[in-house]
Amino acid sequence: MERLIPTGRVQLKNARQIGFSRLGVGFEKLDREAFDPQNAYDPVAALGVHYVRLQSGWQRTEKEKGVYDFAWLDEIVDNIIARGQEPWIDLCYGNALYTPAAREYFGAVGCAPIHTEEEKNAWKAYVEATVRHFHGRVTWYEIWNEPDGRWCWKTGANPIEYAAFAVDTCAAIHRADKEAKAIAGVLCSVNLPYFQAMFDHGVADAADAVSFHRYNADELNALNEIRALRALINRYNPKLQIIQGESGTQSDSRGMGALRGGAWTEEKQAKYTLRHRLLDLSSEVAFTSHFSALDMIEALNGKVGDKASYLDFGYFGLLHADFDENGMACGTYSPKMSYRAMQHLAALFPGNVKPCDLPVIRTSIDSPRVFGKDDASSQIVTLGFENGKGAQALAYWKAVDLMRETFDGTVSFLLAGETRTIGLIDLMTGETYALPDAMLGHEFYGIDGYGPVVMLKNLPLKDRPLLLTFGDFQEEA
Repeated sequence: MERLIPTGRVQLKNARQIGFSRLGVGFEKLDREAFDPQNAYDPVAALGVHYVRLQSGWQRTEKEKGVYDFAWLDEIVDNIIARGQEPWIDLCYGNALYTPAAREYFGAVGCAPIHTEEEKNAWKAYVEATVRHFHGRVTWYEIWNEPDGRWCWKTGANPIEYAAFAVDTCAAIHRADKEAKAIAGVLCSVNLPYFQAMFDHGVADAADAVSFHRYNADELNALNEIRALRALINRYNPKLQIIQGESGTQSDSRGMGALRGGAWTEEKQAKYTLRHRLLDLSSEVAFTSHFSALDMIEALNGKVGDKASYLDFGYFGLLHADFDENGMACGTYSPKMSYRAMQHLAALFPGNVKPCDLPVIRTSIDSPRVFGKDDASSQIVTLGFENGKGAQALAYWKAVDLMRETFDGTVSFLLAGETRTIGLIDLMTGETYALPDAMLGHEFYGIDGYGPVVMLKNLPLKDRPLLLTFGDFQEEA
């Protein structure tokens, strides 16, 4: 980046300053008391993201049949709202008062109340009580978590079984609050066969949205998956919205959970974060949630009385945490590289920023930086955006395999019809730049009397997203 002209840094904003955006972060596992939230509220608000995903904790809330104590969740919801953010709730998991298997699993994870009428009725009563209690504070409610995985549906993934459960739960949500929105699916991937079976059994008409999770190192197929899901939904209920409810990766190769074992580092996690969140923002998802706010135990397969079974630490957090002897995340929570990257993204992509097409095409010219021509491969991702005041931007990166490669090269673009000031922002570092004259050229192609096409020559190309801006994208966002 040494050829560019530094002009400053991205102006960071907290959630209240930004207002609505489509970006969110996970604040899950407080149903299992996996972390101390007190020191997390302020740094999560300082991220600038709007949505904060919680898990409702049936077993933590109903410890005596028919008696609900929401005090622990009230404290969390109210702290999030007070900082200008919007909590949304994943309704889960089981309850040992009604389901014998829940006595065996830490947090009653995956113990769905589907076997007896008492279980089913107790679940619906709990859902209605929860939604009524949080009327005016919470709008979006997910139904369970990753039922297409045995870890979260202990009897074995069964989309027909889940569909009946989800349809009943949707009805309970809407009975309790006509303004509330029910989110079904909550699948661990864009599992089209599972979605189709759900829809064939009534979920598409009962729910307001469906959600999915994405834990894959390669983001190149992400937009195709969302388009395929949209096409499937349109055959059942075109009004159904799509939400990306969990997506992230580790910052440490020791981490348990999704994508475990990979040679993850803080830098690779930050690159992953930017690449995946930008793809979501360029899609039609109503909002996208990054997993997670801070490091914590995974706690999906723990057994009651066997502490070692749930001390399975994950390093998905944007914030580092310390851990006490019981595995609870605690301490002051310090930022990782991914935290800073998300701050930059949130400041630049408030709710008025929308995907758009831009009159830009790649070209390949001689590049002294690489002793050859610019990169011309199909691995380069380009995504256009526009804010509410007309400024535009092009996010671009080389989508190399983060496990095996780093990349530092150049790329050139032809840009038609552009007269605004062109700048560049490094989303990882937050540094902003002007382009030197050597990077700006004009080509007339022999057509007299018409304005030139701008050639952007030998721009830096990296394996993390850079943002070309046309107009003052930051100031006017």
